[in-house]
Amino acid sequence: MEKEKGKIGVTTENIFPIIKKFLYSDHEIFLRELISNAVDATQKLKTMASMGDFKEELGDLTIRVALDKKKKTLTVSDNGVGMSAEEVDKYINQIAFSSAEDFLEKYKNQANNIIGHFGLGFYSSFMVSKKVEIITKSCNAELPAVRWVCDGTPDYTLEETKRERRGTDIILHFDKESEEFADDARIEGILKKYCRFLPVAIAFGKETEWKDGKSVETDKDKIINDTNPLWTRKPVDLKDEDYTAFYHSLYPMTEDPLFNIHLNVDYPFNLTGILYFPKIRNNFEVQKNKIQLYSNQVFVTDSVEGIVPEFLTLLHGVIDSPDIPLNVSRSYLQSDSNVKKIAAHITKKVADRLQEIFKNDREQFEKKWDDLKIFIEYGMMTEEKFYEPVSKIALLKNTEGKYFTLEEYEKLIKENQKDKNGTLVYLYTTNKEEQYSFIGYDVVMMDGYLDTHFINHIESKLKNSHFVRVDSDIIDKLIMKEEKHESKLTEQHQHELSQVFEGQLPEGKTLFSVVFESLGETDTPIVITQSEYMRRMKDMSQLGGAASFYGNLPDQYSVVINANHPLVQKINEDKEKKCRKDLDKFTEKIKPLEDNKKELETANKGKKEEEIQQADKDRIADLDSKITEFKDKQKEVLAGFGGKHKLVKQLIDIALLSNNMLKGEDLNRFIKRSIELL
Repeated sequence: MEKEKGKIGVTTENIFPIIKKFLYSDHEIFLRELISNAVDATQKLKTMASMGDFKEELGDLTIRVALDKKKKTLTVSDNGVGMSAEEVDKYINQIAFSSAEDFLEKYKNQANNIIGHFGLGFYSSFMVSKKVEIITKSCNAELPAVRWVCDGTPDYTLEETKRERRGTDIILHFDKESEEFADDARIEGILKKYCRFLPVAIAFGKETEWKDGKSVETDKDKIINDTNPLWTRKPVDLKDEDYTAFYHSLYPMTEDPLFNIHLNVDYPFNLTGILYFPKIRNNFEVQKNKIQLYSNQVFVTDSVEGIVPEFLTLLHGVIDSPDIPLNVSRSYLQSDSNVKKIAAHITKKVADRLQEIFKNDREQFEKKWDDLKIFIEYGMMTEEKFYEPVSKIALLKNTEGKYFTLEEYEKLIKENQKDKNGTLVYLYTTNKEEQYSFIGYDVVMMDGYLDTHFINHIESKLKNSHFVRVDSDIIDKLIMKEEKHESKLTEQHQHELSQVFEGQLPEGKTLFSVVFESLGETDTPIVITQSEYMRRMKDMSQLGGAASFYGNLPDQYSVVINANHPLVQKINEDKEKKCRKDLDKFTEKIKPLEDNKKELETANKGKKEEEIQQADKDRIADLDSKITEFKDKQKEVLAGFGGKHKLVKQLIDIALLSNNMLKGEDLNRFIKRSIELL
């Protein structure tokens, strides 16, 4: 044939600026596209041979990538089907665009992988090249080899040339801005990222060996990919150590995974892959972006949020499906119906696998539960289709280290832990050592990263059930029974003792309020508790979210005093002996003032603010001031008594110590006082 000159079939000359600017946000993809084309050409030849349409020897089918750093060129060579002059004209020169301007307008805000929609994989090479050459020879031996050259404008040349074997060479001449790619390490990095599991061998450079104290090149090709990765093989042919070795090849320097799932589906879509349950540390955000998404063994992305359910992003491993388009944007993937079906199927397979492990080896499942828990809780909270099957095998661990399913645990506690209203009370602790003194019933451990959120979620699922932390109230009020005790303290005694104890409580950011409960004489004399609601809100605020407002509030605790305990009775008796005369003296002064104030308020009852005479307002304010003054003096008397009474401070310190709230010098003073009291 004679040398042919022509223009590439587009309706405008804008095509190359568009390619450079808009086709991909990441220019390194050009190599993935060229290798993918080479693999396709090779696979087509294999298919033709298997069907009897190609009768010659296949020979070496290795795809070779060669870099010439001096000339700043990169060559991708295959021994696949090759192209004739007619095919070059059809597949390279005719670009299926109705209008490049329409394309530019449509995608101006979306620098994503949209080449696949337009058959433009080859043209991605112009993102990095000032000139591209194609040298190709068809597998039809009668047809000559041809050479196509284009310098990044719509003008090209096409002519006959020499090539010994069938196949195609693509030669890129890098432009000035893209010389970063004329680097061995850069090219090898891209090949390993996108092509490490492609089904046709890819050679780049030569293997090296250590000789005479230095590394020297050998004649052996360096193959950068595994053409038969684990997920493409049959599970029956694989052992546990094969799965573990593959995991470590994907994620070097990591601990062994807990379990794996081998996916192998061919209907209603094609899906293969291996997913692993890794050991997840508390800060699980760091663990995301570890599932690698492939399409026919070509790497697509490792950013799979929105493509698989949120909780599955905690898994590691590989998903491969030809039904996932290679060259599309994340938003396209998220709305694609095949992708949604695949996500639903993976969720089901994960749930099935967990049930299988639980059923076949519960002992192993329990041993690994503490590591699995964060993943399963996350899934149960965020994916309803996962909650239903997995709720049957989700475990609760009690303070004795025994594991129960939700159904088993309900049976365990339903006799003893129902309150007077029939509500089943699940008691839990977040720290067995710190909260041990509150443990009277069966108590579950809830010390995981997501447990606060999980408790809220599971409460809404379980009927007539409520979770409360063991230190959120005294045990009698955590599970309210019908039995009640009469108080041995009058309201006045309780009011006065409140001021005795309040004067000895720690001062600072933490707020304490004293309350009295009528408990048994043998129950604890004093307990410090925190509202279940407030504590949960503050815990959730630490994980972020709507409860962050509560995170800024000070910690608030109730100091619950047992009105019937002998030690509290003893403090009250001592207070009566030492303080009653002084307290009554101030009470006598307060009473006429309060009576006077009451008369004035009665006389002005029903009047609007502006109708009350100023003299009455002034008189009431004056009476209030004097009443407050005498009450403050009573407070001083009670606080002074409390400060000198070693038993008051001792009981408070014991309660603080039980909550791990007694530190430093206060703890030293407590120890000294304990010795003195002994």
